[in-house]
Amino acid sequence: MSLNKIKAILLHELYVTKYSVEVINDIILFPLFSIIVFGFMTLYMAGFAGEVIAQHVLTGMILWQVINITQYSIAVGCLWDVWSRNLTNIFITPITTVEYLISYLISGAFKSLFVLIFASIMSNYIFKFNILNLGIANIVIYFIILTVFAFSFAIIVLGLIFRLGTRAQALSWGLLNIFQPLMAVIYPASILPVPFRTIAYMLPPTYIFEAARASINNKIIRWDYIGMALILDIIFLIVAITVFNLLFESSKKSGQFARLET
Repeated sequence: MSLNKIKAILLHELYVTKYSVEVINDIILFPLFSIIVFGFMTLYMAGFAGEVIAQHVLTGMILWQVINITQYSIAVGCLWDVWSRNLTNIFITPITTVEYLISYLISGAFKSLFVLIFASIMSNYIFKFNILNLGIANIVIYFIILTVFAFSFAIIVLGLIFRLGTRAQALSWGLLNIFQPLMAVIYPASILPVPFRTIAYMLPPTYIFEAARASINNKIIRWDYIGMALILDIIFLIVAITVFNLLFESSKKSGQFARLET
């Protein structure tokens, strides 16, 4: 693995992000405005449902951005190379698929970390909610597990795009939202109907959001939830890499990869 190649892709990604209004809107402005909307909703809810429930909602929305931004950055970052007819140029070079994906993982993680920090500061001053109350150790663990899940999800989406072509590109910004209700982002998984609850407990983020709510309630670290999330994260990562490799190889054999930019 070459650090210089990874740095080159990161520099390329920096230029795309810096000069693209669409990217800035989708990964910075829209997430922050979503948190503002839910923040004001929590102020309203606090008077009826209680302050703790309101904090559950805002915590979930802030942590959700880690998944959303990382997944979007990886999947759509690759699509920018397709749209600019630059993907084949990149893979003509000696760069490997692993180096390419790791570059976008690093980029996505930094973007989500930036939004997480900014949203936390904003929430503290505007809504009087300090996410640090969850505990630094908790936040670091949550961030890592959610980022790894987002990466796993994103490379499956990329594999589908490579195999099916740009007609499947909407999956990069739409597919994740289908799973959001099943991840118990702003409410406990226990309220879900049994079939959906079963699916929810197969997804690593569900345990992280449940652990975060428990941290707000009792100021504790739910190692049981974190451990289960970590195990599922590893399983998802292995499955995602396997699926991506199969779809990527199939795309090259069928010629679909070469036709992505046409």
